[in-house]
Amino acid sequence: MLKKFTPFEAQQTILKRIPLDDVQAPPYVLARLEKMFGKPTSASEAVDAILDEIRMEGDPALIRWAQAIDGPLPATGVRVPAQTLQDAYNQLEAPLKEALQTSIDRVRAFHQAQPLTSWITTQSGGMLGQFVRPIQRVGLYIPAGTAPLPSSIIMTAVIAQVAGVSEIALATPLSSKTGKISPVILATATMLGIKEVYCVGGAQAIGALAYGTQSIPKVDKIFGPGNLFVTLAKKKVFGTVGIDNISGPTETVVIADESSNPKWVAADLLAQAEHDLLATAILLTPSDTLIAAVQKEVDLQFQQRSRKEEIVSSMENRSGAILTKDLAEAMELANQYGPEHMCISTVNPWQWAEKVQAAGGIFVGENSCEVLGDYVAGPSHVMPTSGSARFSSPVNLTDFIHFISIIALDEPTVQKIAPMANRIALAEQLDGHAYAAEVRI
Repeated sequence: MLKKFTPFEAQQTILKRIPLDDVQAPPYVLARLEKMFGKPTSASEAVDAILDEIRMEGDPALIRWAQAIDGPLPATGVRVPAQTLQDAYNQLEAPLKEALQTSIDRVRAFHQAQPLTSWITTQSGGMLGQFVRPIQRVGLYIPAGTAPLPSSIIMTAVIAQVAGVSEIALATPLSSKTGKISPVILATATMLGIKEVYCVGGAQAIGALAYGTQSIPKVDKIFGPGNLFVTLAKKKVFGTVGIDNISGPTETVVIADESSNPKWVAADLLAQAEHDLLATAILLTPSDTLIAAVQKEVDLQFQQRSRKEEIVSSMENRSGAILTKDLAEAMELANQYGPEHMCISTVNPWQWAEKVQAAGGIFVGENSCEVLGDYVAGPSHVMPTSGSARFSSPVNLTDFIHFISIIALDEPTVQKIAPMANRIALAEQLDGHAYAAEVRI
């Protein structure tokens, strides 16, 4: 199941990035879109139509699309009642409640340690500085159509709370299996004190959060992962609201040598592959013996996994083992790829961790598996994908705040620098700017 590639073959296939605009929806999804719209319709065209209607109509369009895509809404409407949230929390099993609380506590502690303060200096004449202010209202999108992801609530909402965000709205789709919101999603929201929860998903949820409807007040910034339609919608509403990032399919690269445990490596690759049909799980190693052992383990462990369709698709199209000449070449290929998760399972992992130039997160040593980062390690698991780790960062406190510059100059400084402003303004042929500086000289 786990194919072997040379570095050259991998660069032409599994290491080759596919731009988001070129990602095609599966045939069964395109067939469903054609039925809904009455003509062949791409994912991008469908998202445009949904967003336009929600922007123009509000709730009527939101409800129409929510029911067409996810099924009948609850009798209580779009917003989840407070009693339903409390009931879900009350029914949560104690061991799971303990695990979620551990995750909440560790994520909170990690981000409370991130330095972030307002500052003022008097060294440049008068006072200059920055005020740090939290974003007032954020929207969280939490996937749950095929598998509920309470961890994604924790990895965004906790950081928003540490940053001081005062209003958090959570949107999550009805389960495709039960037609209801997953109780663990509702319980986790309740544990975090989130009272504003909406049972809508997909592009329609993003449109409602971005533009506002009669039921859902608009937000200032949207966070959270989602499928192709959610990602396209976030890209299209950017500018009307802020977004955390443009998330593509999830991805993991494991750099390993002959010392690595093949059972653990195989488990880590399969854990990534089960995420979705387009997930990427790649092994980079100079050990042909390790590749053979991992291939055998993948075949064995696959038989015990429940999400076989996702794993098969991932392994067939986006994953594989790459035989490199040495670990240096493995690291070079990994840096060029810039994965969301980079796992280093070698004799001296820190030696190679220091050479990482592009990754959302580095998992150092084979004990620090990526799955622990997904749930309880501490840093947010919302990390840059699709190669954006070359220039962006995991979700952190700076995503939930904004800076306001402070300019309070004293008179001697104004007299010193106003002539400079006057000259630059004249060079730009903006005589109004020049005069505003001149009258103060």
